[in-house]
Amino acid sequence: MNLTAGAGSGKILSAVEKYEKYHACYGGEEEERKANYADMVNKYYDLATTFYEFGWGQSFHFAPRWKGESLSESIKRHEHFLALQLGLKAGQKVLDIGCGIGGPLKEISLFSSTSITGLNNNEFQIKRAKELTCNSGVDKTCNFVKGDFMKMPFPDNYFDAAYAIEATCHAPDAYACYKEIFRVLKPGGCFAAFEWCMTDVFDTSNKEHQKIKEEIEVGDGLPDIRLTTKCLEALKQAGFEVMEEKDLAIDHCPVPWYLPLDSTHFSLSNFRATSVGRFVTRIMVSALEFVGLAPKGSTRVLGFLQKAAEGLVAGGKTRIFTPMYFLLAHKPGSSNH
Repeated sequence: MNLTAGAGSGKILSAVEKYEKYHACYGGEEEERKANYADMVNKYYDLATTFYEFGWGQSFHFAPRWKGESLSESIKRHEHFLALQLGLKAGQKVLDIGCGIGGPLKEISLFSSTSITGLNNNEFQIKRAKELTCNSGVDKTCNFVKGDFMKMPFPDNYFDAAYAIEATCHAPDAYACYKEIFRVLKPGGCFAAFEWCMTDVFDTSNKEHQKIKEEIEVGDGLPDIRLTTKCLEALKQAGFEVMEEKDLAIDHCPVPWYLPLDSTHFSLSNFRATSVGRFVTRIMVSALEFVGLAPKGSTRVLGFLQKAAEGLVAGGKTRIFTPMYFLLAHKPGSSNH
């Protein structure tokens, strides 16, 4: 694990301190997070990407999982499900909104024979995505663009289809984000998303619920986690016709989606997420930081990521949070396909 990547070895501690100040437990305000979402999210992914790739692989998302199915198999199936729901066809131009380091883009492009443009506002992730897709079979048909999904650098009516996998939760305004996606889609084009949301079980007056929500926001670079109903409403207001919406965490997860993060669950493949595994990882990172092989601030980054894991597990167990609220919608009008 190369901990000197990302923000740069001399800048990580400073980036950690600036990132922490955006959140309430460090005195930050929600409005400030929304106003400065691009800076906050960039700092978060500069800090967290290397840890994500080490612990999760190249696709930074959860997935419904069947009994007997591995995590990596479920992630691929989740990506294939999205491609099938969108009805992707060979030769189409597709947009991956918030593409991370390109894991889902690569899988979906190979599965559907489409040309996909990955949009990401984080320079380090774009660089890493290009490295990982080089000579992968999709590097000639797919590309990566640095840009903000609130102000996309594409003309109107440009893409045949678009998708966002656990990415638009970083948007400060769901309506404005969906409206921009609507703009770049061709008439008749479809948009699908897996959204991070609070469910209707979430109680704003419940302090424990609020604590869980805040842990997820701090640990995952989010300005504010929206309710599923707010996402649905925003999608309709943006002009989309909703074809399907459902929380895949309710009826499609025989194996709990949060199990890989649950410290009370032990398996050899899950060792790093267990209490002992997290302790060992923390000691290892602290030691590397102490001797100068990892930059100062690395242990603090690991700390807020582990706190996020606790919030996600608690959110899953209480059913107040879902990382897989599925939305499928289309832009009215006729398509050439």
